[in-house]
Amino acid sequence: MLVFAAPGQGSQSEGFLRPWLEAAPQLADQLERLSKACGRDLVDLGTSASEEQIRQTDNAQRLIVGSAIAIYRQFFDGKAEAMVGHSVGEFAAAALAGIISDEDAMRLVAARADAMARAAAKEPTTMAAVLGGDAEAVLDVISAHGLFAANYNGAGQIVAAGSREKMANLVANPPEKSRVIELKVAGAFHTPFMEEAVAELSELATSITVADPKIPIWTNFDGTMVESGAVYLEHMVQQTARPVRWDLCMEQLNHGAATVIELPPAGALAGLIKRGAPAASALALKTPVDTAKVDEL
Repeated sequence: MLVFAAPGQGSQSEGFLRPWLEAAPQLADQLERLSKACGRDLVDLGTSASEEQIRQTDNAQRLIVGSAIAIYRQFFDGKAEAMVGHSVGEFAAAALAGIISDEDAMRLVAARADAMARAAAKEPTTMAAVLGGDAEAVLDVISAHGLFAANYNGAGQIVAAGSREKMANLVANPPEKSRVIELKVAGAFHTPFMEEAVAELSELATSITVADPKIPIWTNFDGTMVESGAVYLEHMVQQTARPVRWDLCMEQLNHGAATVIELPPAGALAGLIKRGAPAASALALKTPVDTAKVDEL
């Protein structure tokens, strides 16, 4: 099964869209269409904006989702046999699976990004990846520090989230046989700190036209394949303040021995799949040259 995967926040890098626009100048039309829907110039963000600018939550989430949608439409439209997304990448996956329109995906992600940025600005919070160690012991230490497990990424990686002060203690005192790396994000995403963002997104979601997925799609909510578009949308809304269960999605991909194509900005998910889902295979679309590899599969 050929599965396309849409990455989450933190995957972006300065200028990553330049080679894609050089390879396919008409990609700019796709990006401009999505820019109008989300209120940001995606071409500028992906080619000219600084690392600091694209790290900001309101810019990052729009750019990541818009880029994944636009590049899939330009290079691969109709080739996916299934879809999956990581965190905010689920909004791109939902559009590409036919659950919501591309424009509504961008409207939703814009509302999500802005609401999460406002919630994050209320108090200093952050996230950090805990790499290695026994999973249960890691979760116990995260909880003991008064922090939350926000992302279960599998492959020996759990992301903790919470106040900066408590996170500093975790970084200084990592769980046994692990290391802790603070992430360049603006808040404690996928935790109760984001509850007010869920409320804002829920209100907008009531105005969105939803259809059942045209191809199989898995949810970060619990790793299951979802057949109802309405249920998938509700999961995406609630996911803003709930842990991301990418580990459970990888179990499904591994069980099905899937071939996973990670859409730009690519790299993180393919790495996790290669380490955590040995029966599956993964290809990260880092440059336009990589598109030819899809045709060989």
